[in-house]
Amino acid sequence: MSVKIGSKAPAFSLVNTEKQKVSLDDFKGQNLVILFFPMAFTSTCTAELCSIRDNISMYNGLNTAVVGISVDSPFTLGKFKEEQKLNFPLLSDFNKEASPAYGAFYENFVLDLKGVSKRAAFVVDKEGVVRYAQVLESAGDLPDFQAVKNNLSSLQ
Repeated sequence: MSVKIGSKAPAFSLVNTEKQKVSLDDFKGQNLVILFFPMAFTSTCTAELCSIRDNISMYNGLNTAVVGISVDSPFTLGKFKEEQKLNFPLLSDFNKEASPAYGAFYENFVLDLKGVSKRAAFVVDKEGVVRYAQVLESAGDLPDFQAVKNNLSSLQ
């Protein structure tokens, strides 16, 4: 299943690194960038999320929240967030509900690991409508952050 641009973003309610539930509805009234990533502590994921960390003021300036989602446990994500000093929420899709709903899901990943998030970027507007969607087949590729930024600028 894949998410179509112009459709309502699939609802989610996931646990963050502080063990609180975070849902799509929490972001009503602001834009949201949702980044799915395969696994904490891997090199591409670290590079990707650190680039967001270093540019968070640009997202804030565009009235945009950012969340990272993977199937790691909240505890693993908490350690990853702390180590990399990430300044945005990481949400655990441990039960593998959000990733498949967004079409960002590997049935089989490297090392025969089953059920891992694909690297993907979605822009959801203030009304909860998907405005940009990119799901990458190769876990080594990064999302097109320039396209994400352009999309957010057009929503202002």
